[in-house]
Amino acid sequence: MKFRLMPRDEGFYPLFRQAAENSVACSQVLRDLATRPADAADLVDKLIEGEHRGDDLVKAMKQRLDTSIVTPFDREDILALTEGIDHAVDEIRAAGEFIHLHHITEPLEGVSEMADILHDTAEAMVRLMEKLPKLRDLQHELDKIDQLESRGDDVYRRTMAHLFSGEFKAFTVLRWKDIVESMESALNSFEKASDIVASIAVKHA
Repeated sequence: MKFRLMPRDEGFYPLFRQAAENSVACSQVLRDLATRPADAADLVDKLIEGEHRGDDLVKAMKQRLDTSIVTPFDREDILALTEGIDHAVDEIRAAGEFIHLHHITEPLEGVSEMADILHDTAEAMVRLMEKLPKLRDLQHELDKIDQLESRGDDVYRRTMAHLFSGEFKAFTVLRWKDIVESMESALNSFEKASDIVASIAVKHA
């Protein structure tokens, strides 16, 4: 049995949970944008606020790393997990801003489905963060995030094939390509974050 002279700093866990919850809120806004792109002017400010909130949480996490003596797991893993969730939020904001900046007014087949998958992934990340303190019973959420990312890949390929089918004008293709690629990048960031959690669990098994 290991004895610690100083207790681990448990204050990281609420920050992880808040970051994941923030990603859910942002992904919900993106869902609304995907189905109602004409309302982008009213919705994009919420995404910007969410992205700023994520940045604040990253700063709080780094400040805590600078002052904590005993962290719950490796510092590089704490930072990588933090930045993984934050990058997902950054990409969600990018997708929403592209909808606004490209003056998209009509939804595109496949984009709403990708937004739903992103939202479901963010919710799974919240549940994963809730289990992080004990590092137990993680497999369901890890598998769920992996499955959702695979589904997202399928929708991404299908949507891109539709865009380049010749049905759309060149500028329309370029506008939607930015949006779809940002959503795909957000999904990949969530999966990378879940992979970091899996690695942490192995190290501390």
